[in-house]
Amino acid sequence: MAKTMMLCLLWLSIALVLTGAYDPDLLQDFCVADDTSADSVKVNGFPCKDPKMVKASDFLFQGLRNEGSTNNIFGSLVTAGNVEKFAGVNTLGISMNRVDFAPGGVNPPHIHPRATEIAFVVEGTILAGFITTNNTLFSQKLEKGDVFVFPRGLVHFQYNIGASSAMTITAFNSQLPGAQVLPFTLFGSSPPVPDVVLSKAFRISEEVVKKISSKFAPN
Repeated sequence: MAKTMMLCLLWLSIALVLTGAYDPDLLQDFCVADDTSADSVKVNGFPCKDPKMVKASDFLFQGLRNEGSTNNIFGSLVTAGNVEKFAGVNTLGISMNRVDFAPGGVNPPHIHPRATEIAFVVEGTILAGFITTNNTLFSQKLEKGDVFVFPRGLVHFQYNIGASSAMTITAFNSQLPGAQVLPFTLFGSSPPVPDVVLSKAFRISEEVVKKISSKFAPN
């Protein structure tokens, strides 16, 4: 009987270790990111500032105040408010972006591998959409005050279909959602994806691949 109890306790311990190898919940009030000290405790890759050195301003981010320049090939600009810019969100599982659009501007098809996104239209008229894993497109015209959600990991886009500038504020359930902008991912990687791969994937000639890639070559 005692041996059976010991075996049960052993297997229970193993199960607890396997199912609870990490605790996704916070184990402290906060962990303001600190990249100035190599000796700081590492939490998900970002060290914690000494709590005694934390100030109220560490929880303030003013980077979304100003309109971004949309003078680029897409006519849009994403201003990120993630942990790389906003130290106070470290370990909190949240972040925000501001996206500015010129008339006709597009936030091109892209993926956030680590987060679901929810977008609030502050100004303008946006066509937003995402594509499921069975290649179904869900798209919707959004007006000022509307909210639209993009499920984690799915290809999605926003396009300003209005006659004036537009702006959205987006929120994520990750401190660093990551982004793969498909034109740059496929045609601007370093080292580059072989031309023959893209040629076969898109059923175009390698000459066309080279022409497209020239528009997205890394700086």
